[in-house]
Amino acid sequence: MDYGWIEIAVAAIFVSVVITLVLSRGAGWLSWRFWRNAMVVSSVVMFAVLLWLSFDSAAQTRPGGERIAPWTVINHEIGLKWNPEKRWQEPVIGQETGFFGKVYSPDEAYQLVRLGKLTLQSRNCMECHTFLGNGAYYAPDLTRAWLDPWWEERIMPMVGAESHEEAMKTWLQNPPQYPQGKRRMPNLHLSDEEATALVAFLKWMSAIDTNGFPAHFGDYK
Repeated sequence: MDYGWIEIAVAAIFVSVVITLVLSRGAGWLSWRFWRNAMVVSSVVMFAVLLWLSFDSAAQTRPGGERIAPWTVINHEIGLKWNPEKRWQEPVIGQETGFFGKVYSPDEAYQLVRLGKLTLQSRNCMECHTFLGNGAYYAPDLTRAWLDPWWEERIMPMVGAESHEEAMKTWLQNPPQYPQGKRRMPNLHLSDEEATALVAFLKWMSAIDTNGFPAHFGDYK
């Protein structure tokens, strides 16, 4: 069950008040004993809440956790579905299809995604793009880049690719050859291995449950 910050705060205050009243039996609320107990109890309760939230966040934000898919998600189809209760789109992991014609083991997938992240950092992609809310807004937000229909509708026919990942890789290796819009992406001189890894990272990132970020993804083309 998910708890919001309001529920957690109210529960922490309620527990603190109850424990303080129990420990301060016989003492008025204006006595030093009451406020000493209140200070100690509230500090202990909030420390316990902080500790719980830290472990809970770590469990949800590690690959393979509740919100972040394992590295091997690159072997699978990835989509989005609308959650009417939360009112945002959530990632959906589909059947295993392989990646560039290969099914990667957990260690192979980790090494590939890791290289993709390092490639992104080495080319300073965040100077123009946004990833998971971080970066610049000169160029498109790439948090859900893998799921953008632009790749299949426009780039696949343009570059003559037979698969989604091949279209991305071909375009990323020489964007000036396939210009899109007025803001042109430069040639980053990606090696074959770096381009494959970058596509893997973008695919893996698109499977992260980001609480609906970016908003309205797919509503506009």
